[in-house]
Amino acid sequence: MSRLRGSMVAIVTPMEGGVAPASAIDWDALARLVEFHVEAGTDGIVAVGTTGESATLDDTEHCETIRRCIDMVRGRVPVIAGTGANSTTEAIHLTSRAKELGADACLLVTPYYNKPTQEGLYQHYKAVAEAVDIPQILYNVPGRTACDMLPETIGRLAGVDNIIGVKEATGDVARVARLREACGPEFLLFSGDDATAREFMLAGGEGVISVTANLAPRQMHEMSMAALAGDAAAAAQLDAPLAALHRDLFCESNPIPVKWGVHAMGLAGTGIRLPLTWLSSVGEARVRAAMREAGIPLVI
Repeated sequence: MSRLRGSMVAIVTPMEGGVAPASAIDWDALARLVEFHVEAGTDGIVAVGTTGESATLDDTEHCETIRRCIDMVRGRVPVIAGTGANSTTEAIHLTSRAKELGADACLLVTPYYNKPTQEGLYQHYKAVAEAVDIPQILYNVPGRTACDMLPETIGRLAGVDNIIGVKEATGDVARVARLREACGPEFLLFSGDDATAREFMLAGGEGVISVTANLAPRQMHEMSMAALAGDAAAAAQLDAPLAALHRDLFCESNPIPVKWGVHAMGLAGTGIRLPLTWLSSVGEARVRAAMREAGIPLVI
Protein backbone atom coordinates (compact mmCIF):
# COMPACT_ATOMS: atom_id res chain seq x y z
CA MET A 1 0.00 0.00 0.00
CA SER A 2 1.84 3.07 -1.28
CA ARG A 3 -0.18 5.41 0.96
CA LEU A 4 1.30 3.88 4.10
CA ARG A 5 4.41 5.98 4.42
CA GLY A 6 5.75 8.66 6.73
CA SER A 7 4.59 9.59 10.24
CA MET A 8 1.47 7.79 11.39
CA VAL A 9 0.14 8.75 14.80
CA ALA A 10 -0.69 6.08 17.35
CA ILE A 11 -3.63 8.19 18.49
CA VAL A 12 -4.76 8.32 22.10
CA THR A 13 -8.34 7.45 22.99
CA PRO A 14 -9.57 10.54 24.89
CA MET A 15 -11.71 9.89 27.93
CA GLU A 16 -13.73 11.73 30.54
CA GLY A 17 -14.00 11.25 34.28
CA GLY A 18 -10.41 11.12 35.52
CA VAL A 19 -8.86 7.83 36.63
CA ALA A 20 -11.50 5.11 36.79
CA PRO A 21 -12.10 1.49 35.78
CA ALA A 22 -14.40 2.59 32.95
CA SER A 23 -13.77 6.25 32.10
CA ALA A 24 -16.15 7.20 29.29
CA ILE A 25 -14.70 7.74 25.82
CA ASP A 26 -14.94 11.40 24.81
CA TRP A 27 -16.11 11.26 21.21
CA ASP A 28 -16.07 15.04 20.77
CA ALA A 29 -12.44 15.15 21.84
CA LEU A 30 -11.63 12.32 19.45
CA ALA A 31 -13.12 14.36 16.61
CA ARG A 32 -10.94 17.34 17.62
CA LEU A 33 -7.86 15.16 17.68
CA VAL A 34 -8.54 13.65 14.27
CA GLU A 35 -8.94 17.12 12.73
CA PHE A 36 -5.82 18.34 14.52
CA HIS A 37 -3.79 15.51 13.01
CA VAL A 38 -5.17 15.71 9.50
CA GLU A 39 -4.67 19.48 9.37
CA ALA A 40 -1.11 19.12 10.73
CA GLY A 41 -0.08 16.73 7.96
CA THR A 42 -0.14 13.41 9.79
CA ASP A 43 0.36 10.67 7.20
CA GLY A 44 -1.96 8.15 8.83
CA ILE A 45 -3.92 7.40 11.99
CA VAL A 46 -3.53 4.21 13.98
CA ALA A 47 -6.63 3.71 16.12
CA VAL A 48 -6.92 1.58 19.25
CA GLY A 49 -3.33 0.47 19.52
CA THR A 50 -1.25 0.41 22.70
CA THR A 51 -1.41 4.21 22.97
CA GLY A 52 -5.17 4.02 22.39
CA GLU A 53 -5.61 1.84 25.50
CA SER A 54 -6.87 -1.13 23.51
CA ALA A 55 -6.28 -3.44 26.48
CA THR A 56 -8.98 -1.73 28.56
CA LEU A 57 -11.65 -1.16 25.90
CA ASP A 58 -14.40 -3.73 25.59
CA ASP A 59 -15.28 -5.19 22.21
CA THR A 60 -18.08 -2.70 21.52
CA GLU A 61 -15.92 0.31 22.43
CA HIS A 62 -12.98 -1.02 20.44
CA CYS A 63 -15.01 -1.38 17.25
CA GLU A 64 -16.90 1.88 17.79
CA THR A 65 -13.62 3.77 18.15
CA ILE A 66 -12.41 2.31 14.86
CA ARG A 67 -15.72 3.17 13.17
CA ARG A 68 -15.71 6.74 14.39
CA CYS A 69 -12.09 7.33 13.40
CA ILE A 70 -12.84 6.11 9.89
CA ASP A 71 -15.95 8.29 9.66
CA MET A 72 -14.12 11.35 11.01
CA VAL A 73 -11.11 10.95 8.72
CA ARG A 74 -13.33 10.69 5.61
CA GLY A 75 -10.62 9.12 3.50
CA ARG A 76 -8.16 12.00 3.85
CA VAL A 77 -5.43 9.79 5.33
CA PRO A 78 -5.23 6.03 5.87
CA VAL A 79 -6.73 4.59 9.05
CA ILE A 80 -5.00 1.53 10.49
CA ALA A 81 -7.01 -0.37 13.09
CA GLY A 82 -5.36 -2.08 16.02
CA THR A 83 -6.81 -5.60 16.04
CA GLY A 84 -4.18 -7.71 17.77
CA ALA A 85 -4.96 -10.05 20.65
CA ASN A 86 -3.39 -12.92 22.54
CA SER A 87 -6.27 -15.10 21.36
CA THR A 88 -6.13 -15.99 17.68
CA THR A 89 -9.92 -16.19 17.45
CA GLU A 90 -10.27 -12.75 19.01
CA ALA A 91 -7.69 -11.32 16.61
CA ILE A 92 -9.63 -12.79 13.68
CA HIS A 93 -12.87 -11.32 15.03
CA LEU A 94 -11.46 -7.82 15.52
CA THR A 95 -9.69 -7.86 12.16
CA SER A 96 -12.88 -8.97 10.44
CA ARG A 97 -14.85 -6.18 12.11
CA ALA A 98 -12.21 -3.61 11.10
CA LYS A 99 -12.53 -4.74 7.50
CA GLU A 100 -16.33 -4.43 7.66
CA LEU A 101 -15.97 -0.91 9.10
CA GLY A 102 -13.71 0.21 6.26
CA ALA A 103 -10.21 0.32 7.76
CA ASP A 104 -7.37 0.63 5.27
CA ALA A 105 -5.23 -1.89 7.14
CA CYS A 106 -4.89 -3.60 10.51
CA LEU A 107 -2.05 -3.64 13.03
CA LEU A 108 -1.70 -6.84 15.05
CA VAL A 109 0.54 -7.00 18.11
CA THR A 110 2.27 -10.27 18.93
CA PRO A 111 0.25 -12.33 21.41
CA TYR A 112 1.21 -11.10 24.86
CA TYR A 113 1.47 -13.09 28.10
CA ASN A 114 1.13 -16.46 26.29
CA LYS A 115 4.79 -16.24 25.11
CA PRO A 116 4.32 -18.30 21.93
CA THR A 117 7.24 -19.90 20.12
CA GLN A 118 8.38 -18.56 16.76
CA GLU A 119 6.34 -21.31 15.10
CA GLY A 120 3.33 -20.29 17.19
CA LEU A 121 3.73 -16.69 16.02
CA TYR A 122 3.90 -17.83 12.42
CA GLN A 123 0.78 -19.98 12.73
CA HIS A 124 -1.13 -17.24 14.61
CA TYR A 125 -0.52 -14.55 12.00
CA LYS A 126 -1.00 -16.95 9.10
CA ALA A 127 -4.40 -17.94 10.51
CA VAL A 128 -5.54 -14.32 10.78
CA ALA A 129 -4.26 -13.41 7.31
CA GLU A 130 -5.99 -16.39 5.73
CA ALA A 131 -9.25 -15.66 7.56
CA VAL A 132 -9.56 -11.94 6.72
CA ASP A 133 -8.75 -10.34 3.37
CA ILE A 134 -7.37 -6.97 4.49
CA PRO A 135 -3.80 -5.62 4.52
CA GLN A 136 -2.17 -6.58 7.83
CA ILE A 137 0.87 -5.16 9.62
CA LEU A 138 2.69 -7.24 12.20
CA TYR A 139 3.67 -5.49 15.45
CA ASN A 140 6.74 -6.56 17.39
CA VAL A 141 7.16 -4.88 20.80
CA PRO A 142 8.92 -7.35 23.10
CA GLY A 143 9.33 -4.77 25.86
CA ARG A 144 5.57 -5.04 26.44
CA THR A 145 4.71 -8.54 25.26
CA ALA A 146 7.66 -10.64 26.52
CA CYS A 147 7.69 -12.05 23.00
CA ASP A 148 10.25 -11.10 20.34
CA MET A 149 9.28 -12.02 16.79
CA LEU A 150 12.57 -12.59 15.02
CA PRO A 151 13.39 -11.31 11.52
CA GLU A 152 13.49 -14.87 10.22
CA THR A 153 9.89 -15.45 11.36
CA ILE A 154 8.79 -12.13 9.87
CA GLY A 155 10.51 -13.20 6.64
CA ARG A 156 8.38 -16.35 6.56
CA LEU A 157 5.23 -14.29 7.14
CA ALA A 158 6.16 -11.83 4.39
CA GLY A 159 5.24 -14.54 1.91
CA VAL A 160 1.70 -14.88 3.29
CA ASP A 161 -1.05 -13.06 1.37
CA ASN A 162 -2.42 -9.94 3.14
CA ILE A 163 0.65 -9.48 5.38
CA ILE A 164 2.24 -6.30 4.04
CA GLY A 165 4.61 -5.02 6.72
CA VAL A 166 5.82 -4.85 10.30
CA LYS A 167 5.98 -2.27 13.06
CA GLU A 168 9.33 -3.01 14.68
CA ALA A 169 9.52 -1.48 18.15
CA THR A 170 12.71 -3.00 19.54
CA GLY A 171 14.69 0.19 18.90
CA ASP A 172 17.35 -1.92 17.18
CA VAL A 173 18.10 -0.10 13.92
CA ALA A 174 20.33 -2.97 12.80
CA ARG A 175 17.17 -5.01 12.33
CA VAL A 176 16.20 -2.91 9.30
CA ALA A 177 18.86 -4.58 7.15
CA ARG A 178 18.01 -8.03 8.51
CA LEU A 179 14.32 -7.49 7.87
CA ARG A 180 14.87 -6.14 4.38
CA GLU A 181 17.00 -9.15 3.51
CA ALA A 182 14.45 -11.57 4.97
CA CYS A 183 11.30 -9.89 3.66
CA GLY A 184 12.25 -8.37 0.31
CA PRO A 185 12.00 -4.86 -1.13
CA GLU A 186 8.20 -4.53 -1.17
CA PHE A 187 7.58 -5.37 2.49
CA LEU A 188 6.80 -2.26 4.56
CA LEU A 189 9.04 -1.56 7.56
CA PHE A 190 7.79 0.88 10.20
CA SER A 191 9.59 1.99 13.31
CA GLY A 192 7.68 1.73 16.56
CA ASP A 193 10.32 3.59 18.55
CA ASP A 194 10.33 7.39 18.22
CA ALA A 195 13.85 7.80 19.59
CA THR A 196 15.37 5.74 16.76
CA ALA A 197 12.77 6.38 14.05
CA ARG A 198 14.94 8.83 12.11
CA GLU A 199 17.80 6.34 11.86
CA PHE A 200 15.32 3.58 11.05
CA MET A 201 13.97 5.49 8.04
CA LEU A 202 17.43 6.56 6.87
CA ALA A 203 18.39 2.87 6.98
CA GLY A 204 15.55 1.99 4.62
CA GLY A 205 12.32 1.95 6.61
CA GLU A 206 9.09 3.41 5.23
CA GLY A 207 7.95 5.38 8.26
CA VAL A 208 7.11 5.46 11.94
CA ILE A 209 4.01 4.69 14.00
CA SER A 210 4.54 7.40 16.54
CA VAL A 211 3.63 8.35 20.09
CA THR A 212 5.42 11.71 19.81
CA ALA A 213 3.19 12.61 16.85
CA ASN A 214 0.25 12.93 19.26
CA LEU A 215 1.84 16.20 20.42
CA ALA A 216 4.02 17.17 17.44
CA PRO A 217 2.37 15.84 14.28
CA ARG A 218 3.73 18.42 11.87
CA GLN A 219 7.28 18.13 13.20
CA MET A 220 7.19 14.33 12.99
CA HIS A 221 5.81 14.50 9.45
CA GLU A 222 8.51 16.93 8.32
CA MET A 223 11.28 14.92 9.95
CA SER A 224 9.97 11.73 8.36
CA MET A 225 9.82 13.29 4.90
CA ALA A 226 13.42 14.47 5.22
CA ALA A 227 14.59 11.05 6.37
CA LEU A 228 12.68 9.26 3.62
CA ALA A 229 14.28 11.59 1.09
CA GLY A 230 17.69 10.57 2.41
CA ASP A 231 18.49 14.03 3.77
CA ALA A 232 20.21 12.99 6.99
CA ALA A 233 21.28 16.50 7.98
CA ALA A 234 17.80 18.00 7.62
CA ALA A 235 16.21 15.04 9.39
CA ALA A 236 18.62 15.39 12.30
CA GLN A 237 17.96 19.12 12.57
CA LEU A 238 14.20 18.56 12.61
CA ASP A 239 14.46 15.69 15.09
CA ALA A 240 16.72 17.43 17.61
CA PRO A 241 14.00 19.53 19.32
CA LEU A 242 11.91 16.37 19.74
CA ALA A 243 14.60 14.28 21.45
CA ALA A 244 13.41 15.07 24.97
CA LEU A 245 9.83 14.21 23.99
CA HIS A 246 10.92 10.88 22.49
CA ARG A 247 12.52 10.09 25.85
CA ASP A 248 10.13 11.61 28.38
CA LEU A 249 6.89 10.37 26.85
CA PHE A 250 8.06 7.07 28.32
CA CYS A 251 9.01 8.37 31.77
CA GLU A 252 5.94 6.42 32.95
CA SER A 253 4.05 3.71 31.11
CA ASN A 254 2.66 4.78 27.74
CA PRO A 255 0.10 6.35 27.28
CA ILE A 256 0.21 8.02 30.72
CA PRO A 257 2.63 10.84 29.74
CA VAL A 258 1.19 11.48 26.28
CA LYS A 259 -2.38 11.69 27.62
CA TRP A 260 -1.21 14.40 30.00
CA GLY A 261 0.46 16.16 27.06
CA VAL A 262 -2.69 16.09 24.94
CA HIS A 263 -4.61 17.47 27.92
CA ALA A 264 -1.98 20.19 28.46
CA MET A 265 -2.53 21.28 24.85
CA GLY A 266 -6.25 21.68 25.54
CA LEU A 267 -7.23 18.89 23.18
CA ALA A 268 -8.65 16.37 25.66
CA GLY A 269 -9.63 15.89 29.28
CA THR A 270 -8.07 13.90 32.09
CA GLY A 271 -9.68 10.51 31.61
CA ILE A 272 -7.60 7.33 31.74
CA ARG A 273 -8.55 3.78 32.65
CA LEU A 274 -7.22 1.73 35.48
CA PRO A 275 -4.84 0.06 35.96
CA LEU A 276 -3.16 3.08 34.33
CA THR A 277 -3.03 6.24 36.44
CA TRP A 278 -2.62 9.95 35.77
CA LEU A 279 0.88 11.34 35.32
CA SER A 280 2.77 12.06 38.55
CA SER A 281 3.98 15.56 39.40
CA VAL A 282 7.57 14.49 38.70
CA GLY A 283 6.57 13.13 35.30
CA GLU A 284 4.50 16.22 34.57
CA ALA A 285 7.53 18.45 35.07
CA ARG A 286 9.57 16.34 32.67
CA VAL A 287 6.91 16.23 29.94
CA ARG A 288 6.16 19.94 30.32
CA ALA A 289 9.85 20.78 29.85
CA ALA A 290 10.11 18.47 26.84
CA MET A 291 7.06 20.04 25.22
CA ARG A 292 8.49 23.51 25.71
CA GLU A 293 11.78 22.39 24.19
CA ALA A 294 9.84 21.16 21.16
CA GLY A 295 8.00 24.48 20.87
CA ILE A 296 4.60 22.98 21.64
CA PRO A 297 2.12 25.46 23.18
CA LEU A 298 0.56 24.47 26.51
CA VAL A 299 -2.64 25.85 27.95
CA ILE A 300 -2.16 24.59 31.51
